[in-house]
Amino acid sequence: MNIEETNLPNPKLLDDLDAIQAIDKSNVLGSIRALASQVEDAWDQVQALQLSIDTPKIKNVVVSGMGGSALGPDIIKRVFKKQLTVPFEVVNDYALPGYVNAETLVVVSSYSGTTEETVATLQEAKAKQAQILVVTTGGDLAQIAKENNYSVYLINPVNNPSNQPRMAIGYSVFGIVALLQKAGVLSLTDAEVNAVVATIRRVSLTFDVDSAMDKNQAKQLAFQILGRIPVFVAAEHLEGAMHVMQNQFNENAKTYAEYRIIPEMNHHLMEGLRFPQSNDNNLFFVLFDSQLYHQRTQKRLAVTPRVIDGADIELISYRLENETALEQVFEVITLGAFTNFYLAMLEGIDPAPIETVDFFKQELKK
Repeated sequence: MNIEETNLPNPKLLDDLDAIQAIDKSNVLGSIRALASQVEDAWDQVQALQLSIDTPKIKNVVVSGMGGSALGPDIIKRVFKKQLTVPFEVVNDYALPGYVNAETLVVVSSYSGTTEETVATLQEAKAKQAQILVVTTGGDLAQIAKENNYSVYLINPVNNPSNQPRMAIGYSVFGIVALLQKAGVLSLTDAEVNAVVATIRRVSLTFDVDSAMDKNQAKQLAFQILGRIPVFVAAEHLEGAMHVMQNQFNENAKTYAEYRIIPEMNHHLMEGLRFPQSNDNNLFFVLFDSQLYHQRTQKRLAVTPRVIDGADIELISYRLENETALEQVFEVITLGAFTNFYLAMLEGIDPAPIETVDFFKQELKK
């Protein structure tokens, strides 16, 4: 797509910080820029906590969260798949699995502390006498935790000026990672965390407003996606990062987006590219490739674009080169955050308000 076409927004908009700030009234850009600081804060704050749980008794882990608060555990489940020493499950509704008992570590995560599904699972975990950790900024979860002497990572979101849960991904991921590390469920060193922070800061420089369009992949990608449905494709350790991208595109850019995972999509989705015939105009695929993928997965990533191109659907491939899975995850998240933010700017909308979600919650209260 030629970004100089007259029917598209002026590409210079994305280089104009004053024009951007006039649209971005809640400073979502500030939250994106502070992602590395969120990671540092979360890691350091949890290290200082004393956990009131019996770590040797833990036989399985369940993390409960919704929306932006569920993004962290989804990443953890994929990145640490081979390292997790016990079964690990993410719950995105009102009920815990039947096996939850006194040997289960239940981590409940809600940025606001008032998410009704998460509050319900905390009450159920209490009834089942599970071991409980809480991640929140306050609300009902913090109050219940205080009344029952549960260990709490009380997020101080100084590096999330927009105060949007989906933009607190650094707190969400590394708050829970640090808790699980202290609980002996997984292992992560200060050096590994510092490498992630360095990666975020390095790639942010190439994606930020000060980086001009001709050298900025996030700005270019926003223009390529404009007016179309993005379909993000990845595999293995990047699956959780795809969830983050979809969530932020939905809520920030107010646009339909979805993700697909290889090898699963190779077994069915490719046949679905033939119809409707409008697919070639409406869909835009973004494939994320990595040298860390299984050898057969890498071969699939080489063949899949030929199938998509054969359906006359436009696509691009993005190659990740960072050395660790966690660094690659946060490169993808940083790219996605800047891209969906720029897409919102091109649409002329403030990315922070989520009017439809808020309406839905109010209707449920009636």
